[in-house]
Amino acid sequence: MKRIAVIYQSKYGSTRQYAQWIARDLGAELLERSAVSPADLRKYDVVVYGGGLYAGGIAGVDLVAKHPCPALVIFTVGLANPEVTDYSDILNRNFSPEQRETLKVFHLRGAMDYGRLGPIHRGMMAMMKKMSVDSKAPEDRTDEDRLMLETYGKSVNFIDEASIAPLVEYVKGLL
Repeated sequence: MKRIAVIYQSKYGSTRQYAQWIARDLGAELLERSAVSPADLRKYDVVVYGGGLYAGGIAGVDLVAKHPCPALVIFTVGLANPEVTDYSDILNRNFSPEQRETLKVFHLRGAMDYGRLGPIHRGMMAMMKKMSVDSKAPEDRTDEDRLMLETYGKSVNFIDEASIAPLVEYVKGLL
């Protein structure tokens, strides 16, 4: 039987929730990023890594980006709709061209409660809104821009357990 690890880094809980569901469905070991060393990665046949999207980065992904894993699957969690979002810049910033050739990545939607954001993340959201949304004419705004304006300062939750199904099926196909 192949050993699977689901490793995650979660600041506000969305990534943790997805990681728990994925680990349950795969019968995998669930590990927080802070408890895993590069040497630990060699214990597993498949590593599923999940991290939230923050300022063009995937939280904690350096663990798996800088240390080889036999089979690596990534999931990201953010507010943007994966069906209409281009993640190529994020992947280019976080993985080498060689890694991107074989990497399988799934993008999932999370949740945000502005009242729970720390000062750094609150400031980042304010700057992102000002620079990428407020600066556009209303007719030039994308659906994602409009979503940001509608939800800014509020609590939103797009977490959907069913959205993990393609990832789970993909990993089962590796076994």
